[in-house]
Amino acid sequence: MTIRVYNTLTRSKQEFVPREPGTVAMYVCGPTVYNHIHIGNARTFLTFDVIRRYLTFRGFDVRFVQNITDVDDKIIARANEEGRAPGEVAAEYTQAFREAMDALGVLRPTVQPKATETIDAMIEMTQRLIERGHAYAVDGDVYFSVRSFPGYGKLSGRNVDDLESGARVDVDERKDDPLDFALWKAAKPGEPQWQSPWGAGRPGWHLECSVMSERELGLTFDIHGGASDLIFPHHENEIAQSEAATGEPFVRYWLHGGLLQVDQEKMSKSLGNFLLLKDVLARYPAPVIRLLMLQTHYRSPLDFSTDRLDEAGRAYERLTTPLRNFVWAKRNRTASELPEATPLVLEALEAAPGAAHDAFIAAMDDDFNTAGALAAIFDLVRTTNAFLESHGIGGNARYAGRLEAATAMISELLGVLGVEVTGEDVSDAYPSAVLDLARDFAGYDGTDTQQAVTSLLAARSAARSERNWAAADGIRDGLADLGFTIEDTPSGARVSYRDRG
Repeated sequence: MTIRVYNTLTRSKQEFVPREPGTVAMYVCGPTVYNHIHIGNARTFLTFDVIRRYLTFRGFDVRFVQNITDVDDKIIARANEEGRAPGEVAAEYTQAFREAMDALGVLRPTVQPKATETIDAMIEMTQRLIERGHAYAVDGDVYFSVRSFPGYGKLSGRNVDDLESGARVDVDERKDDPLDFALWKAAKPGEPQWQSPWGAGRPGWHLECSVMSERELGLTFDIHGGASDLIFPHHENEIAQSEAATGEPFVRYWLHGGLLQVDQEKMSKSLGNFLLLKDVLARYPAPVIRLLMLQTHYRSPLDFSTDRLDEAGRAYERLTTPLRNFVWAKRNRTASELPEATPLVLEALEAAPGAAHDAFIAAMDDDFNTAGALAAIFDLVRTTNAFLESHGIGGNARYAGRLEAATAMISELLGVLGVEVTGEDVSDAYPSAVLDLARDFAGYDGTDTQQAVTSLLAARSAARSERNWAAADGIRDGLADLGFTIEDTPSGARVSYRDRG
């Protein structure tokens, strides 16, 4: 099967053929570390985490590079506001970024260079551009001459003659052309600075990605990723300066993720809907956040809201249900009263994991269609759970083997998407308070919390048979107070944990 990706440069889907068979060289723009990252940033980093994971799953050796912009106007402004050194601000938020990515389940890059660690290489590329007639120095600043590069605009589809200066392009009358952008900025009092052939200063924002990607991946590398708002001017400028400096094509495939809205509005501080990832993670577990984001194709806009997070939480419950059901059924082989499965039903269960695997790959091979991939997993979830509820496990080894394969496939495919899921019930670590509950309602005087819960379920069953609703409800409510709920299934009652936060 062939992986096809949408290449922003060609505006079409193309077969993905890396420059070296079996390996992928991939670069994704990282954060400017002046604050905690917001949920829109998180979507971009999660998108390329999933792409990386999938390429690894498909057998590629992925070298994944992501930069840290630790010198920038925003960092300097934040430091001045707080009366701190820019380096201190950058170090704090670099660590915060890494911790947030860990919490979201985003894998660490193979290499994560910092701008301040790459100054010499940025000076060297700037010198090359001047020597080749693509850049010029003015009073300690160095600018890239946009009109010196005939291919400018090929990524964004913009015509140089129609462009206006703006975005992160400084307007400066000393420029030969308003569109020219800074490669090197002359030092200002109190700012971080390094010595260069043009005097003390610091690099422009666009330069670092060109330098780091060439140094770590060489040319022409396979995938360059980022959010769609980086297409112009950042990625356009990367192409211009890199190809002007080297004479080689910069990147084979440009992949860009769609932007995120909150409650169907652009996220902004003025609207009061600016959500930091760390705050969202404090309220919702990482698998739920990932599920919400993966339900929308990475190139499409994503609407983010608490309602959709709650929906994703319920979806996560549905995904984990067959795994928990299977674990519970193995522990409680009391399903002999359930009907035997017919050969046709058994064959369908046996075929389901392979069908889900193939459908998952077909979806992901089509430009990393995570929505389609999740649909394939949910199909397998429905088949597995329906079988468990109708036939259980009992003592039938044929059931157990097929169910083991189905639940293992669910876990494997979710793992490719970075969605952590387990069927192991937290009942292995019931709080000691269940011992008091079991003593009061079931007369249990032991010290094993698992046995205490088993005795509570037996006591509840007996109370329901005797129509002693007060006792049955007391057991249910007592467990609920400890964060657990009782589920009545065709195979019997069981206790599951529910996060009450």
